[in-house]
Amino acid sequence: MSARTLVTGGSGGIGLAIARREIAAGRAVVVLDRAPPPEDLAARFIAVDMMDEAATADGLAAALADGPITRLVNNVGMVRPATLDDTTGADFAAVMRLNLGAAIQATQALLPGMRVARFGRIVNVSSRAAYGKELRTAYAIKAGLLGATRTWALELGRDGITVNAVAPGPIATPLFTAANPPDAPRTRAIIESIPVARMGLPEDVAAAVGFFLSDDAGFITGQTLPVCGGITVGKGSV
Repeated sequence: MSARTLVTGGSGGIGLAIARREIAAGRAVVVLDRAPPPEDLAARFIAVDMMDEAATADGLAAALADGPITRLVNNVGMVRPATLDDTTGADFAAVMRLNLGAAIQATQALLPGMRVARFGRIVNVSSRAAYGKELRTAYAIKAGLLGATRTWALELGRDGITVNAVAPGPIATPLFTAANPPDAPRTRAIIESIPVARMGLPEDVAAAVGFFLSDDAGFITGQTLPVCGGITVGKGSV
């Protein structure tokens, strides 16, 4: 039975870069997303809106119909930029569902197969915004993925399953651009504050995720790696 990796939100941006890297590593990839990935991606695609819990359950069941999946990247997410005053209950509920609820649901679905195999790699894609960023009251739920990562690591370690997280940002993706208009002064300030003097690329994040998914990372669990060009070092306000 070949090794398989499930990537949620794997049709574009960071998720697509992760999917490509996993394929290059010789693993079969299953992508769950609303829109299909590029035609050249040699992965199984299952169309699902992960905002819908029932549809997500069906998509996960379809993915597992071919057997267990022992590597999982909880990548799907959304941003609803707003000040604290302007954040609505609907904003919070939507971001909570997609950024945290979908990760819990996917992880629960794959756990039985990982336990039988006595092996698993789970990587949660959080955000540098989890450490604090203006206009991110709802999106700050990404910090919940960091807590979940630590909790799951403690619960699952004896089953041979590691759980780690990456905290990307700022990364040149459509999601970033949608939340940070290129011509906005706030966006320019973010870019100018990056110590390595460039925006990150999806491939930068995929490299970190790829390590956590590898056999070599078996003694690392419960950890969060910022992939941020150094912006978390004293730059939490931008």
